[in-house]
Amino acid sequence: MMMTTAPSYPPGLPSASAAALDRSDSDVVLIVDDVPDNLAVLHDALDESGYTVLVAMHGEAALQRAAQALPDIVLLDAMMPGMDGFEVARRLKASPATAHIPIIFMTGLTETEHLVAALEAGGVDYVTKPIKPREVMARMGVHLGAARKARQDASQAREARNALDAFGYASITVRASDGRLIWQTPLARELLHTYFGEASPWAPEPLQTWLRRHVLADGNAEKAVEALQALAEPPRLAIDHGARRLTFRLHQQAGDSEGGGDWLIVMREVSDAKIIESMSLAFKLTAREAEVLYWVVKGKINRDIGDILGASPATVKKHLERVFAKLGVETRTAAAGMAMNRIRQLHPQFEG
Repeated sequence: MMMTTAPSYPPGLPSASAAALDRSDSDVVLIVDDVPDNLAVLHDALDESGYTVLVAMHGEAALQRAAQALPDIVLLDAMMPGMDGFEVARRLKASPATAHIPIIFMTGLTETEHLVAALEAGGVDYVTKPIKPREVMARMGVHLGAARKARQDASQAREARNALDAFGYASITVRASDGRLIWQTPLARELLHTYFGEASPWAPEPLQTWLRRHVLADGNAEKAVEALQALAEPPRLAIDHGARRLTFRLHQQAGDSEGGGDWLIVMREVSDAKIIESMSLAFKLTAREAEVLYWVVKGKINRDIGDILGASPATVKKHLERVFAKLGVETRTAAAGMAMNRIRQLHPQFEG
């Protein structure tokens, strides 16, 4: 049977957008084969079974269709002129946008080496020619179910990460072995830029060092997982940026443990601006005097405080003398102790 006109896209699908594909009622299947008869048999059988069917007759068209429509599964002819199915599969798997799509190879080659090549190229399964539509649909059902669950899990994970962002917690996943950032939420991206500068595909070095220390040292990955399960998480990493602090804590292992695995890390920024404001009100200090006292509580010397506030050590000393007078103390230790007691009354969560 020769195929008449099999649409490359469902009616109404914009050529540059996958958004118009309605997946609520049917899965989207891309068939790639250079033989019209093969396309016709599968197209008609899948269409009658309720699938949304896209077709491509050569490798370049297959890559374009897949990138535009993001089908739920690809039925891919192994042997085609020009770019063969093995190369199409490798390119689909190399692209982050299409790497998740399951590929079933259709091949007339039954030698073991060809079947191995199909799987090595990224195929999850294969069917042999001549094609039997019912067999193809049975194989598809297995892999579509797994893909559907993976999409659902990914969607739930995105919703959870967005919820963390909404409550002021950002999250990232970092590969322990090399420090690569696997993903990051919008808030995490913003915080990393604020604290560490230009965006990078790698986690900041202090974070990598901290992660290696608690996950990779002496094969600690399994111990880290056990500690998290027992709610005894490793010490948190804290990075200061003026009166703001960014903390990192291990949340859970997100990938397999080989090489240390991928780790979900939750970040939280705490600003001590409210604490400084509280000290100003409690001790009747100016804003600058309260800032100086804050850094005294943090154990900074006058030179360091000057560097932080953009003032000379002599100016810091004058501010500190006025602080001593207002608090009725004579030493830094006494001033810091009085301030710490008041801070802990007003802000129990403060870590000095």
